[in-house]
Amino acid sequence: MTVLHLADEGEAADLAAFLSRLLHYDRGAAVRLQAAGTALAVFGRPPSFEVLAIRAVRLDKPYENGLDVMLDVTVSAGELLEAIDEPGGTALVPAAVTGPPWAGVLPPRGGWRPEAGLPEPDALRAKVAAGVAEFRSRTQELPAEARTRAELDRIGRDIWSRTVGETGLPVRAVHAAQSLGFLRATKDAGDLALFSSGAWLRLRTPYGSIAVRRAGLGALDVSVR
Repeated sequence: MTVLHLADEGEAADLAAFLSRLLHYDRGAAVRLQAAGTALAVFGRPPSFEVLAIRAVRLDKPYENGLDVMLDVTVSAGELLEAIDEPGGTALVPAAVTGPPWAGVLPPRGGWRPEAGLPEPDALRAKVAAGVAEFRSRTQELPAEARTRAELDRIGRDIWSRTVGETGLPVRAVHAAQSLGFLRATKDAGDLALFSSGAWLRLRTPYGSIAVRRAGLGALDVSVR
């Protein structure tokens, strides 16, 4: 069985927290793992946000059992969470599962260019809070017979598809970053950056990244791997 040796107990705890948050939104969540050398990327897609969440994990040493070039597998997020030994800083990679469609289409590996105009972290958190408050207010104003799933989804799309300033980044990407623990109010919270590559935008934080396809650009410049 493949063993991942994480850099330390903190990396194991952060990975476990990320998986727990994904499972909060989808109990049957799958994640795609890609590892090379001492770097592991964990991709997930919380369905409520329609974005890709990427958690980078440092490994103490390359994984075992003959996989000396690259690990690339889609597994159950729940099974991976159960296989993490936080005190030992290790994780057993579960058996592969048939991945959901998103797992076959990932953002490009390279070609990322910095994008200007990203507001400060406090302003981003305030924008999410305002969106949550607006959603709550608008849904509470609906008469009971009009409070259908379709109407709630319509209101949600109206709010979360708005963009952040002039960047083109949808607010739902910032909401996802905060909900998944990427947009924390810590001393290094200011280390945020926005990048673009083809049809993709990527919000990078010290704790993980959120990637989303820009509206109107379809499926251009995606990586099928």
